[in-house]
Amino acid sequence: MRARSAIAPLMAVLGALLALACMLLLLGHDPWAATLALVDGAFGNRHAVETTLLRTGPLLLIGLAVALSFRAGIWNIGGEGQLYIGALVATTVATKLTSVLPLVLIAGMLGGALWSGLAALLRAHRGVSEVLSTILLNFIAVLLVSYAVQGPLQEVRGTYPQTDALPSAAMLGVIPGFQRVHWGLAGTLVLALFAWRFLFYSAAGLRLRAIGFAPRVAEYARVRISREIYQVFILAGMLAGLAGALEVTGVTGRLFRDLSAGYGFTAIAVAMLARLHPLAVVPAALFFAGLDTGAAAMQRVAAVPAVTVRIVEALVILFSIGFALPRRKA
Repeated sequence: MRARSAIAPLMAVLGALLALACMLLLLGHDPWAATLALVDGAFGNRHAVETTLLRTGPLLLIGLAVALSFRAGIWNIGGEGQLYIGALVATTVATKLTSVLPLVLIAGMLGGALWSGLAALLRAHRGVSEVLSTILLNFIAVLLVSYAVQGPLQEVRGTYPQTDALPSAAMLGVIPGFQRVHWGLAGTLVLALFAWRFLFYSAAGLRLRAIGFAPRVAEYARVRISREIYQVFILAGMLAGLAGALEVTGVTGRLFRDLSAGYGFTAIAVAMLARLHPLAVVPAALFFAGLDTGAAAMQRVAAVPAVTVRIVEALVILFSIGFALPRRKA
């Protein structure tokens, strides 16, 4: 069973790439040249590698948030909005209140938790599906950030829809040996390890898995399902909010519109490819980050549109679900 669990994601990736190769052949492109250009664009030089690593961070954190939520039977699609709110709150604290980095990061986590908590309240007290509420909250979060960077938080010059640069004290340091990769990435790897330990080696993790796998059994065992649902929402929101805080304190240095490159939605594919296992989220996030980074090089060198990587992401989700389903006996 474990061998099948490990092989299934690889089969999903290979199946997606094979389907893409067939499609490119039909369209008159060279699949081998496109693949080489994609890999070279993602890992071919120092700049490419660092860009891929920087994109891995938010995908990893939100991928963990999605994996924990789905494990609990909660279809949290709100990672994008939680990232934006985390970035907004972190930026507000850093520019208006204090530039103490730990407080800025904690503020981002609390912002994401508050935003996901709204979906938890709607589900618990109004019976609103979290799929609907989290998707709608995504749009609201993006619009709130757009308003903030064109209104109360806009830079002093008022030229661009962005905030002033964060104070240097509120910025993450760069890991020695790198030029842009910040210490937040190392922290995300530690969080993946903690998430694995929490999920599989703690009583709280057992309760989380129980309400997702067998809610009636969990209820019979006197697990307070409503409380567990709140906790999962809050935990997922904190991870996604931290992703937003790390973006502004470690990558961009300021808040602006279109901060996220669709990380919240790509992270769903990351979690599905990882089969909701926290440790497997790490290579899955790196894979999708490499796709995003290499897409431009593939378009430039092999004349294959960069949007093609979105097809790969969709195919990976499709094949991940397909390989995860048990075979029906005739």
